[in-house]
Amino acid sequence: MNSIDLSPLYRNSIGFDRLASLIDSALATDSVSSGYPPYNIEVLSENHYAITLAVAGFEQRELDIKVEKGVLTVRGEKATEEERKYLYRGIANRTFERKFNLADYVEVVDAGLSNGLLTINLKKEIPEAMQPKTISINQNRKVIENKTDESEHAA
Repeated sequence: MNSIDLSPLYRNSIGFDRLASLIDSALATDSVSSGYPPYNIEVLSENHYAITLAVAGFEQRELDIKVEKGVLTVRGEKATEEERKYLYRGIANRTFERKFNLADYVEVVDAGLSNGLLTINLKKEIPEAMQPKTISINQNRKVIENKTDESEHAA
């Protein structure tokens, strides 16, 4: 198994602990992962994203979307269908599970199914307390001295 030394990153950065586990899990996953169903990840604006999966042949009731511990999971499970005889079967209507790791503060807004495409809209909402703020620098501000130290030196 490959491993990457991230210690140089930790010398100058704080809060990237999850990055190491994401990289390790990416390296540990099977390199021959299924490409089904195909998907796109789009940047719609600065804080808006969309994941679109091609789920032709699936109905809304056969799809399940969940978010747990920062991981978006999309599952599709075909209901049992009547026996058919095919001369050629090129449409893959098989059960699938796709997982996407979400960054901090990325939330699923909604999802829609249209023309065989499942679109999941995401939004990154950074709490106000976490947003950058400017600190003003005051001029001619006197430092308050400790008066108990002055009385001890005078004695």
